[in-house]
Amino acid sequence: AQLAFGQSQTIAGTQRSRVHLALTDLSDFRFMFHAARIQPATQRLWLDEVFSAKAVRNGGVVRRSVRDVEREVGRGFFVAEVRTRGFHLIECGGQFVVICNPGQIQILC
Repeated sequence: AQLAFGQSQTIAGTQRSRVHLALTDLSDFRFMFHAARIQPATQRLWLDEVFSAKAVRNGGVVRRSVRDVEREVGRGFFVAEVRTRGFHLIECGGQFVVICNPGQIQILC
């Protein structure tokens, strides 16, 4: 539904103006468009840096902000890389958490 000038909409309990909604949509589009333009060589360099951390070699955890991942390599490319390595990926609170261990995972709470 279109909002008239000066109207607002409640989303997740928060009032959002028409302008705010439009800017949010543009922001999301900007990140999707940017991710589509990233060069494969740049993606590979960034991923190599992330997955060369000591925590990866020791079966630990690597954390990156969702926004950084979307800007640097794109969500789909990152998910595919984690899946290729046999690791687990969790998204929570604007963060990606990679569990660098292919073993069974159990979330307790």
